[in-house]
Amino acid sequence: MTKQQGQNRQKQAWRDSKGKRTESGRQGQRGENRNVPQIEGLPVAKNDEVVIDIIGMNHDGEGVGRAEGYTLFVQGALPGEKVRVKVLKTKKQYGYAKLLDVLEASPDRVAAPCPIYDRCGGCQLQHWSYAGQLAWKRQHVVDALERIGKLHVAGAAGTAEDAESVERGPGITVLPTLGMAEPWRYRNKAQVPVGVTDGALVGGFYARGSHRIVDMETCLIQHEHNDDVVSRVKAIARDLGVTAYDEETGRGLLRHVVVKKAFRTGEMMLVLVTNGRDIPHADAWIGLIREQIPHVVSICQNVNTKQTNVIFGDETRVLWGRDVIYDYIGDVQFAISARSFYQVNPVQTEVLYGKTVEYAGLTGRETVIDAYCGIGTISLFLAQHAERVYGVEIAKEAIEDARANAELNGMKHVTFEAGASEDVIPRWKEQGIEADVIVVDPPRKGCDPRLLETILEMKPERVVYVSCNPSTLARDLQILEDGGYRAVEVQPVDMFPHTVHVESVCSLIYKGVNISKSHLRA
Repeated sequence: MTKQQGQNRQKQAWRDSKGKRTESGRQGQRGENRNVPQIEGLPVAKNDEVVIDIIGMNHDGEGVGRAEGYTLFVQGALPGEKVRVKVLKTKKQYGYAKLLDVLEASPDRVAAPCPIYDRCGGCQLQHWSYAGQLAWKRQHVVDALERIGKLHVAGAAGTAEDAESVERGPGITVLPTLGMAEPWRYRNKAQVPVGVTDGALVGGFYARGSHRIVDMETCLIQHEHNDDVVSRVKAIARDLGVTAYDEETGRGLLRHVVVKKAFRTGEMMLVLVTNGRDIPHADAWIGLIREQIPHVVSICQNVNTKQTNVIFGDETRVLWGRDVIYDYIGDVQFAISARSFYQVNPVQTEVLYGKTVEYAGLTGRETVIDAYCGIGTISLFLAQHAERVYGVEIAKEAIEDARANAELNGMKHVTFEAGASEDVIPRWKEQGIEADVIVVDPPRKGCDPRLLETILEMKPERVVYVSCNPSTLARDLQILEDGGYRAVEVQPVDMFPHTVHVESVCSLIYKGVNISKSHLRA
């Protein structure tokens, strides 16, 4: 295949997935809409059409280009492409543009297999080859460590060799992203909003950048059984005349359909989130669900009467079956309730937790503290290799689940306590509990500053940081490094293929401890 034929094929893949574009004026033509005030001094204005080179991608999955030095974010454009765009919005430092045509396509551009990809907000990267996604996710972590954390990454192109980074030592190794052999149908949980369109009950996804619900029957990153349950529940609801919730009026009954699938055991849970306790034809609804969906072993109702976009309310009750389903991560069994947080990609969760155990360097004699333990998933995984494990979590309901999971697995050397980590861990220290390893798995906002202070005061030999946000990971690593730790290695893990999200596990050691990188992978 010639280079020109290759480019033609890539351009055709883009057109197949986006639809044929038509010319709307000459390159650089000024738009006719002059009602919107323009910012003076910019090289482009709203409705201009320009040709730009895409030099990168931002954390939202938008291509980053330059028009005479001015930054434009372009949804659907990939690094390395030359594209023609229409300027949609301008600000002083940057603007947004619509992709009109791909003039020179990236060799990593592919036709998105999902027929509703352009409209759905769930995935952002289906038009990029999986290898391209994995490489970008690693680079996304590297960029955050360098630009936000001011940390030196070993072997990273473009590393700023300033005095600060040189002083920090040999640099952090960022390994290639660990991806999936089959990066589709990986999600074990579906949370489908229900609403009204043209007078009919619909359930599917929020259109990109809106709260308008578009009906959907298939999602290529959901387990097939989740799709089937949602589709059948919607059909039953329509047949029984169940009303859908209307966000604007606050009326209507069914708000969300939540489905959980245990990959190892095959068990399924259905949660109907309703705007009120009373369900018309409840017996008929339950009977039809049980008849049509034999995999479902638990049917629950969650009542949420608040006018909010938060999915769950405070009250959950069992309509039929058990209050939990059971699944495994590795050899550890977990009971999953209607509102339990449980990682949505069980295959990659085992990879992520395996790396966490490796970085903890456990020999069976250590005391470990899990500072954001949730329902105990990481704690119990670590407990297989540690002498004592202490888990702390601010949500009391999660701690109750964690204790039940420890009992389920017969792990009596694990202790869980509800409260803020930065309050509970110092109290443990006063009681004589000294941690050899502290593991943190914070939310996207990162660690609480007081928790970081607590870690620096306790000085465990190792800290393992599990992160779902490279930006806050970089910020917190800088604080820990300034406090006497050395970030040795970061392993990105692709928990959410075809989206911009990336999880990472980072190994830190106290600088007085001599541990080789080869020992980390022993």
